[in-house]
Amino acid sequence: MSHYLLRTFALSVALILGVAADRLSADPRFWQHEWPDTDFTKYNVDLAEIMSGGPGKDGIPAISDPQFIEGASSDLPGLEPVLTLAIEGARARAYPLRYLMWHEIVNDRIDGQPVTVTFCPLCNTAMVFDGRHAGGELTFGVTGKLRYSDMVMYDHQSQSWWQQAQGAGIVGEKTGVQLDILPSWLQ
Repeated sequence: MSHYLLRTFALSVALILGVAADRLSADPRFWQHEWPDTDFTKYNVDLAEIMSGGPGKDGIPAISDPQFIEGASSDLPGLEPVLTLAIEGARARAYPLRYLMWHEIVNDRIDGQPVTVTFCPLCNTAMVFDGRHAGGELTFGVTGKLRYSDMVMYDHQSQSWWQQAQGAGIVGEKTGVQLDILPSWLQ
């Protein structure tokens, strides 16, 4: 067999194996070992659209109960990019993007109200959600999965998966649930 034919054959086999691996990774049985508490019988998206982003569950650790310092006493440079959140009656908070790029999710409380601050570095999407839901409070972590290059997060309470850019439940018990979006801005 010529070198060209052998190379073409090897590339064809690699392509077939790659397609098979993508199809396998979209099979909930493949994910079940890492996500035994997620209900994969409930979903409202094509599971083949969900791909590994590299790290596994909580491979990118969310921050819970962050500590804040007063802006005047901070060592932030004057042009530090931040995600700003202001809730009526509470002091505004600034979440530096340099931390959000590494952690992607911050579970916080502002005057007792739970909030989830999210940032997907791959698609540059910053969203803040009310952590209250009809079924109680939700806190979130990073699945390590992507859908349309956007982070898929999960809630610790039901292990359901959520599309970050929409704040919508896409897999599990909370499929179809929409989180309330809180106004925030990047500056």
